[in-house]
Amino acid sequence: MGTIVQKYGGSSVGTADKIISVAKRVIKKKLEGNNVVVVVSAMGDTTDDLIATAKSITPDPDKRELDALMSTGEMISASLLSLALKSMGHDAISYTAYQLPISATGAHCKSFIADIEKDRIIDSFNKGQIVIIAGFQAINEEGDITTLGRGGSDTTAVALAAKLGGICEIYTDVDGIYTVDPRLFPKSKKLEEISFEEMMELSSLGAQVMHTRAVELGEKYNIPIYVSHSNKDTKGTFIKEVEAMEDKPITGLAVNDSDAIITIKNIELSANTLAYIFEKIAEQKINIDMISQTAPVNGNVNISFTVPKEDIEICKSIIDTTEHASLIKIDEDVTKFSVVGIGMRSASGVASKLFKILYDNNIQVKMVTTSEIRITCAISQSDKLKAVQTVAEEFEL
Repeated sequence: MGTIVQKYGGSSVGTADKIISVAKRVIKKKLEGNNVVVVVSAMGDTTDDLIATAKSITPDPDKRELDALMSTGEMISASLLSLALKSMGHDAISYTAYQLPISATGAHCKSFIADIEKDRIIDSFNKGQIVIIAGFQAINEEGDITTLGRGGSDTTAVALAAKLGGICEIYTDVDGIYTVDPRLFPKSKKLEEISFEEMMELSSLGAQVMHTRAVELGEKYNIPIYVSHSNKDTKGTFIKEVEAMEDKPITGLAVNDSDAIITIKNIELSANTLAYIFEKIAEQKINIDMISQTAPVNGNVNISFTVPKEDIEICKSIIDTTEHASLIKIDEDVTKFSVVGIGMRSASGVASKLFKILYDNNIQVKMVTTSEIRITCAISQSDKLKAVQTVAEEFEL
């Protein structure tokens, strides 16, 4: 008997009717002879509503208490789905992170799964039960409830599949992974498969379908991840090991409006200031993505880097502790525009073609970073749609 771990997102369990629909899909998998674990997110906009309520009480909620609050949404979904399954004549049991337990390390609101105890799950399988687990949550070293950050339920599901040696299926409100967000480029193509590496890049660069950490776990433990629609029977997309296609250098395109560019002018090239600033930013668990440096002029350089807009004030406070507080410039009119493909490793001319398209369409590039399989440009938000449409057309995405 095989094990299947299914995950259903918030939109998939947003109402009682949708929960009943999910229960029917779960029962179908059970009747096929599988052990079934279901990981659920909070219903609809529950998490956002809880955060908004907390911030109506205090603009800066205590992270420990915020985690305790946010985790309740997934518990509600898990209990309701278990009730639905029982009402349909199938034994089910719901578990929280504390009951298994799922242990974690790291800071509140963005913890990392350390381990999952599977004894209670196996015991439930032996009793013929369908197991429902509240996603997004874990228990830290102090025994407190903590949460795993955006996409945490995906991470829970993949981690469980790895622990149980099972298959992981992610059901959401899209019917697979597309070359480009169809809302931005309606002619985009749905992919039958995509490599772990490409999906990690696209997720980190703005694609909303999967979270980077979940895909990273899938690659680490070689757990293929199937992504499909929770209310349709259309074929989805597999995230797995994929051979590079030499005739297709670009697999996908992603955009992200959530970052800003911070520029610090006239830093002494020989000074330790930059190391200090980056070290302090790292201590705050803030992700720096794009970094560029001008050529030295009289021993000084300008440094630019991108950070999430929500972390601008923390970064400014760190820079204020140096002598460069008056030399800082912040640009929030930024879209990170990225093309990704493992085919770029063997294909030449991708960068030149991309920059010619942008130049021909009067799209200014503010910053550039690259890897073996990615080119990311920072552009103005007003140019986003034009960049997506022209590049997608030219690369036949």
